Amino acid sequence: MAGSESIRHARLKTLALAWARENGYAFAGEEVRVPRSGYRADVAALGRGASGRAALFECKQARADLLKDAHAEAATRARLAELTARRRTLEELFAVHRPDLRRGEALWPEYDTWDFSGLEHAAYRGVLAELETVQRRVLRGTKFAKMFRYRCADYLYLVAEENIYAEAEIPAGWGLLVRTADAAGAEGLRLARPPVWTEAGPVQRAALLEMIALAGTRATHRAHGLGPWPPPAALHPDDSADSSGHA
Repeated sequence: MAGSESIRHARLKTLALAWARENGYAFAGEEVRVPRSGYRADVAALGRGASGRAALFECKQARADLLKDAHAEAATRARLAELTARRRTLEELFAVHRPDLRRGEALWPEYDTWDFSGLEHAAYRGVLAELETVQRRVLRGTKFAKMFRYRCADYLYLVAEENIYAEAEIPAGWGLLVRTADAAGAEGLRLARPPVWTEAGPVQRAALLEMIALAGTRATHRAHGLGPWPPPAALHPDDSADSSGHA
């Protein structure tokens, strides 16, 4: 664990890794550089085989980790809430009138995910576009918007403590996993909002798998005191020294 990383943040990453394993992701790693984005993900995971799903997880322990410190004016937040409600209404209508968009991966319909990537619906796309613009005024930077727009993984998840975000503050297209604890104190993650399927594509998945393997190799070398890896001569353009892209 990095010296500046809090125990709570590290615990959320552990829970994300456990959730990925329990949900069929064969490969996973932490602090993984995400191809095409210029950022690192707290956790990245990938299923086995050519059709294996790719997922990225961003862990936030407090509301201040996601929101800007002093730029969330009332009017902007009101518009954000309005757009979020409009998006939810449209998606509920799609659920009724376009059952062909359901992916059919969950036993219960209410937990299923939807593939809106190929949906040509001007009003819905307009809402998503404005939602992204308004969220940029509220969210710190553009990391969440970029990862969704660039289709960095098939699924994107925000991993957070319970009740620290309003629904309108959750990045567009991202799912929400909330930390839970039972009476015995055993912790886990609950899917509070499913993500939008973005269809990352085989090239992006293969590149992400390479980054997961590289992150694991680095961790192994650190554990054995072997120094940094790979050596400078073997660096890939996407794997240069840490940049300011990690937020």
